[in-house]
Amino acid sequence: GSVLTFHNICYDVKMKTGFLCCQKTVDKEVLRDVSGIMRPGLNAILGPTGSGKSSLLDILAARKDPHGLSGDILINGAPQPANFKCTSGYVVQDDVVMGTLTVRENLKFSAALRLPKAVKEQEKNERVNQIIKELGLSKVADSKVGTQFTRGVSGGERKRTNIGMELITDPAILFLDEPTTGLDASTANAVLLLLKRMAKQGKTIIFSIHQPRYSIFRLFDNLTLLAAGRTLYHGPAQHAIEYFQSIGYECEPYNNPADFFLDIINGDSTAVVMSKIDETNTAESTEESTEYGKTLAEQLAENYSNSSYYQETKAILENISLGDKKKTKVVFRQITYANSFLHQLKWVSKRTFKNLVGNPQASIAQLCVTAFLGLVVGAIFFGLKEDSAGLQNRVGAMFFLTTNQCFSSISAIELFVVEKKIFTHEYISGYYRTSAYFISKLMADLIPMRTIPSIIFTCIIYFMLGEYGLKPTVEAFFTMMFTLTMVSYTATSMALAIAAGQSVVAVANLLMTIAFVFMIIFSGLLVNLTSIMSWLSWLKYFSIPRYGMTALQINELTGLNFCSSMCLFLCRWCTGDEYLKNQGIDASSWGLWQNHLALTCMTIIFLIIAYLKLHFMKKFS
Repeated sequence: GSVLTFHNICYDVKMKTGFLCCQKTVDKEVLRDVSGIMRPGLNAILGPTGSGKSSLLDILAARKDPHGLSGDILINGAPQPANFKCTSGYVVQDDVVMGTLTVRENLKFSAALRLPKAVKEQEKNERVNQIIKELGLSKVADSKVGTQFTRGVSGGERKRTNIGMELITDPAILFLDEPTTGLDASTANAVLLLLKRMAKQGKTIIFSIHQPRYSIFRLFDNLTLLAAGRTLYHGPAQHAIEYFQSIGYECEPYNNPADFFLDIINGDSTAVVMSKIDETNTAESTEESTEYGKTLAEQLAENYSNSSYYQETKAILENISLGDKKKTKVVFRQITYANSFLHQLKWVSKRTFKNLVGNPQASIAQLCVTAFLGLVVGAIFFGLKEDSAGLQNRVGAMFFLTTNQCFSSISAIELFVVEKKIFTHEYISGYYRTSAYFISKLMADLIPMRTIPSIIFTCIIYFMLGEYGLKPTVEAFFTMMFTLTMVSYTATSMALAIAAGQSVVAVANLLMTIAFVFMIIFSGLLVNLTSIMSWLSWLKYFSIPRYGMTALQINELTGLNFCSSMCLFLCRWCTGDEYLKNQGIDASSWGLWQNHLALTCMTIIFLIIAYLKLHFMKKFS
């Protein structure tokens, strides 16, 4: 197995405090001078909340932002390879498996993208079956993992699936962030017994853990105790009680060692009381104990640095040749891929479509709502006549159509926000490139969820409005369908540009709604665009619904006559062309198609922004 050694790890982060205008940056020390050796077996990192155990784990797994980090990490005496995070396994605390897929499909996805192209399909399947058997998942192999809407496998089986995803590449070192969180006592025990079994086969397993029960603590080979970013003990887990006894802390019989250590660190255990019992003057002792509490972690860290365990570790670390120390920070972030772009695109698209089919609530609901809305609008504007009311109703119907296309695309916000954790984890682990993920998401959302509703809408409404439908030409019908689809695409890509990289749907939702409300003001119905003051009128060029409305109006109103002989003196506009002229709309064919060109350009710009935001999103913790 591999031996991982870390030498003098220090880690500082810059914290921003205060409100917008008077923000101060404060340096917060997360880890100070942490050193140690992780050998094949179970290596536990234990400590209270905020002690820096997750930070240490992320640093060892090369998943921390390297700013503010100093020290060396060596694997078998050589510097960590640049793509270490792609070759080691890392199981995150929150589950990052796709709930709409089965256990086997999730593992197959990992195998397809993380094993190189040279490994044949049959071998990949054999590997998946072997892992399912090893992890005891044979009974649930073909059950769905489960989402918030549908019931799936149990918590323990879910955690084992997560571990399985990482074991596909057979890594020598496996990292786990609090693997027992959210599991009941016996399930947590089962997960650790499984890890112990793997450790016996020569794997180096490093994990942080919060409060293990005794049956779990018993399994540990090596223990690192942290408090306030300092090492309080690093050595064989079974010698820890003995060590604390030697510095004056007695563990009572029947007390769980892990709880006992946490009590010492927090300074509130019977052990602490026992060690202070001989002090006579109570006032003095309380005063002293507060002072003692202030520097308790420092004092324990000092005790450890004077101990034989520390000297022994230090001697071994000094012996291990430090090799080439001049590691550059850029290399630290390198990600290597086992497969080509097209192979990644194929598998990610396959999974995204499966997810869409397996999560029918959103997709089917949207189609039903579209059909229902189409029928309602058709009924309201049914049988438009060619008179002044007919003109008003036609313009109103077109305004409703474009506005509806804009607001229904707000649902696209969730596309990247919901899966942010999964994407971040899989990207860092080298499953796929950002571009493969982005394109597959677009194909799975734009094509089914935006194009099909536009087609349904056009088909229902076109034939319900007007006496024989709207303009009875094939060209006009398809122009309308194309216009509605383009409006939907542009609005959706704007939603993606706003939401990419966000963690909270609510913020993105708010921004989208505000943007659309402003756009609707400039759409050409609520205010005559020719009458707006020149210093404000440029805003109309940013309005998505304006381009859609203009194209629909040119398509429908040219060549129509709204005057009967009686109405000649009362009507403001007799023909559709007059109305368009009054609205400042150019009714030529360039006047029509320039709207589609503008929508296309906007779509491309928004998609580029969305991609860049995803690409440069902070992916390291």
